[in-house]
Amino acid sequence: MKTLYYDIANCIERSYKLFLDVIKGELDKTKIHDINNVQALMLYNIADQEVSVGELTSRGMYQGSNVSYNLKKLIQAGYIVQTPSAHDKRSLYVRLSEKGQQIYNKIDELITNQSEGIKDVFPNVKSLNAVHKNLQMLETFWSQQGVRK
Repeated sequence: MKTLYYDIANCIERSYKLFLDVIKGELDKTKIHDINNVQALMLYNIADQEVSVGELTSRGMYQGSNVSYNLKKLIQAGYIVQTPSAHDKRSLYVRLSEKGQQIYNKIDELITNQSEGIKDVFPNVKSLNAVHKNLQMLETFWSQQGVRK
């Protein structure tokens, strides 16, 4: 059980890195070189919303990345518009610029195409739902481990 448990954790990490490689491939294919795959995923997670920096940090899993640094780079490159909160000037909100929306659309199209292609691996949607449910249970288990004393 110990080996299986550890192998599952490693498989999740490798799978996430491979997903980032797919995004990187799309950026390279479309000759977008001023942002990286993690930054593109951040844009995708913002979508059509205006979110606080803290909310963005808690919403996404940006493995091995500094969210503040990536946001700064996205703002400098014109992909994100930053505005102070109307109620708390210390809080900042971000939303996609038109340029950021274009990246969102590219990643959304990629994910749509990938979701169609995954039918070759999971021809039965019930089996893919089972994977999702099991990963959610694992996520719950791990989140509970952090609060135990």
